[in-house]
Amino acid sequence: MVIPSKDWKEIIEIGEEKEFEFYAIKLGEIQKKKNGEYGKGRGLHRKQIAGLKGSFEVLDSIPDYAKFGLFAKPGTYETIFRLSNGGMEVRPDFIPDIRGFSFKVKGVEGESALGNGKVDCQDFTLINHSKFSFPRSKEFLGLVFAVSEGGFGIISYMMKTFGLIDGIKKAIDSSGAISKPFSGFGTEQFYSAAPISCGPYACKVRILPESKQEDLIPVTDWAFDLQNKLRDSNLKFDFQLQFFISEDKTPIEDASIDWKEEVSPFITVGKIIIPSQEVDTSNSSEFSKFIEASVFDPWNGLADHRPLGNIMRTRKYVYYESQKNRGV
Repeated sequence: MVIPSKDWKEIIEIGEEKEFEFYAIKLGEIQKKKNGEYGKGRGLHRKQIAGLKGSFEVLDSIPDYAKFGLFAKPGTYETIFRLSNGGMEVRPDFIPDIRGFSFKVKGVEGESALGNGKVDCQDFTLINHSKFSFPRSKEFLGLVFAVSEGGFGIISYMMKTFGLIDGIKKAIDSSGAISKPFSGFGTEQFYSAAPISCGPYACKVRILPESKQEDLIPVTDWAFDLQNKLRDSNLKFDFQLQFFISEDKTPIEDASIDWKEEVSPFITVGKIIIPSQEVDTSNSSEFSKFIEASVFDPWNGLADHRPLGNIMRTRKYVYYESQKNRGV
């Protein structure tokens, strides 16, 4: 049995807040430009695929080291979901993209991760990748800014940042990540890709789908795919945690490194159920509009699940700027 360690730590650089504020403002400028094109929306994950209702069950047979915050005691919570494409554009679903699986667990009680009082929900923002392409927000957001400038902007950024050979390699790696095959929101694994705390411990999050049955015909519209899947059946996922073991094997600050399962196995601490329901494929219903207007933010949750590491600390600034720019 692998025993998690409490000896993790964040490496917070002097003045990094100013850097994060700069990133937030710059991404906000791009967001405002896209708002003029598409209407008010998020800086990233702009295209909502579907808003869904479901539940989150905390299991009773979990290790003591996982029993903090949301997982302190067994129970079932009302949960809402926003599924999305990750880009800053609104594009057809057949175009390769990062896919987002965000949800809000309602009815929790505790101190806020932001340290500003009590909170009554716990948000999780997951993607279909277990790690980021870059270790820190500087490189990751540099790529995002380059993407907003078009193809030559990406090549120029990569070569300027990493040199000719490494720049080409990084460009290929990043393109491969975005082009990763995607079988659907009901059959893919989704990850936090960066750690959060679990009381005195640190961990990453994964959800594992019960169904592995993939469509034989290529899907070009993920909302209709969900509509077909949820017409007569439920979607179920195991909610899992993977705990910090040591800085060399499970680093906190470097989001580009996978935590190996043979070093730190995932443990199941909860169940997600999205029951059979009508999927609003046009995202025009009042509920869909409510989901679109809602906040899904890893910092919107319990102090026991505070986001950790450079990229997560950057998100505190970037997400807040995005929320201001869409008036929520």
